[in-house]
Amino acid sequence: MRIYTRGGDEGETGLFGGVRVAKSSSRIAAYGDVDELNSVLGWCAICAEGSDLERLRRVQALLFSIGSWLATPSEASAATRSHLPAWEESAIAKLEGEIDAWDDRLEPLKNFILPGGSELSARLHMARSVCRRAERLVTSLAMESAGQVQPEHLAYLNRLSDWLFTFAREANRAAGEPDVTWQ
Repeated sequence: MRIYTRGGDEGETGLFGGVRVAKSSSRIAAYGDVDELNSVLGWCAICAEGSDLERLRRVQALLFSIGSWLATPSEASAATRSHLPAWEESAIAKLEGEIDAWDDRLEPLKNFILPGGSELSARLHMARSVCRRAERLVTSLAMESAGQVQPEHLAYLNRLSDWLFTFAREANRAAGEPDVTWQ
């Protein structure tokens, strides 16, 4: 199988199930930003080891699942939708548990934090900002038409940006680097 199909040469792309849409559609923008976030997390993973790397890989897999759901229109057949990955019900609770555990080790916030510090922290802050953009576009898609976005996916993206912020602070703490505070 070739990587190129020439099917998108006219500015359209196929969704899961065969429907063709403009590459400029809000659906394509939404799952494109989720894909970009996944790529940035892969970039973060280069600097991560052990449980940090495992966490990033877990989140990447979940983002891939969200992307597959976003690439499938609500009017897709039941047979098509049956191929979508099941959502991990505990996904948001896992993020919240990790946020809480990190928060217990971190100094309380007294200032706004600028992206920076250790390499991993700076990369995680980049991922956080891409996550916020993805969340905005997925929210826009959800508001355009009911049923196009699973509510748990939108909630996951919202919590994920908080997780990335806290993970960035924890990465600085673990590296012995202070957070960069805004003056």
